[in-house]
Amino acid sequence: MKRISMLVMSLILAWSIHAQEKRMLVPYAIAFYNLENLFDTIPANGNNDLEYTPQGSKKWDTKKYRRKLDNMAHALSQLAKETCPLGPAVIGVSEIENREVLADLVKTGALAKQNLQIVHYDSPDQRGVDVALLYNPALFTVQTSRSFRLEVPGMPGFKTRDPLLVSGKMDGERFHLLVNHWPSRSRGEAQSRHLRVAAARLNKQIADSLQAAEPDSKIIIMGDLNDDPQDISVQNVLGAKMKRKQVKDGDLFNPLAEIYAKGVGSLGYQGKWNLFDQIIISGHLLGKDKNTFKFWKAEVFNRDFLISQEGQYKGYPHRTHSGNVFLNGYSDHFPVIVYLVKYYNE
Repeated sequence: MKRISMLVMSLILAWSIHAQEKRMLVPYAIAFYNLENLFDTIPANGNNDLEYTPQGSKKWDTKKYRRKLDNMAHALSQLAKETCPLGPAVIGVSEIENREVLADLVKTGALAKQNLQIVHYDSPDQRGVDVALLYNPALFTVQTSRSFRLEVPGMPGFKTRDPLLVSGKMDGERFHLLVNHWPSRSRGEAQSRHLRVAAARLNKQIADSLQAAEPDSKIIIMGDLNDDPQDISVQNVLGAKMKRKQVKDGDLFNPLAEIYAKGVGSLGYQGKWNLFDQIIISGHLLGKDKNTFKFWKAEVFNRDFLISQEGQYKGYPHRTHSGNVFLNGYSDHFPVIVYLVKYYNE
């Protein structure tokens, strides 16, 4: 009888080991990229885009537009490829003029193979730029989407990029993705701080409402925030914790903060690196139980081909323009990526 029990235990153990071997940790990537003024060549009434026309200061013609599309398509096609062969499940983008430029982009070069789909709404921004979400329908299913109007107290006529909320499922799990491009520092950091505080407050309100309605859902806030992880808008108003051990139930976590603390940024200016491009995740994505999606790692995607190798911007992102001079580069920002993992049973 004892021998039979030992045999049964051995069979159970062997089956258990075999079952564990059939489980794999599968990575998924979430990316964000400021595309640096992806404009077409056609003037749009009411928008300040005349510089991006053949008669404008940048002499923006079809040839330059096609080169810009080729460059951005190549960059986007390389995102996360070392880890995720299909590329990111979703890519938030900013500084795009309209849906048409994205339709051109996703059909260009190697990017066309990814069959990326588009979620986009027009914003009232005076420069005519918007945010959008590109997604791979094989990895992410869109269920709902909407945009939000940013209202700033005491500034009824203020116009900027509307935050975009896209809700859907990734491998059966519910996600809410907020894509942003917060107001710039063009008036000076201190003078324009209240605008980004207002943007952070709006994101916080949206995130709190989502968590109240769906406590187990995953929230990802991404974008060019025009502030760094330790700035008031991000750390205090939005409440994005910079260290994992600080995160409690209902909190947000900024996985790129530790990278920035090591001196790595997504854009450089006057000898200083900033990390304006960030991806912030809800606390539900932290933990050890990888039967559901959990945070794995984050990176600034600063590959050599995206870096200027000479001249005024050597070592910084290889940009499209220096003033009105066409440099035939990519963007003045690096992309950022967050990787999630979960167990997959073969």
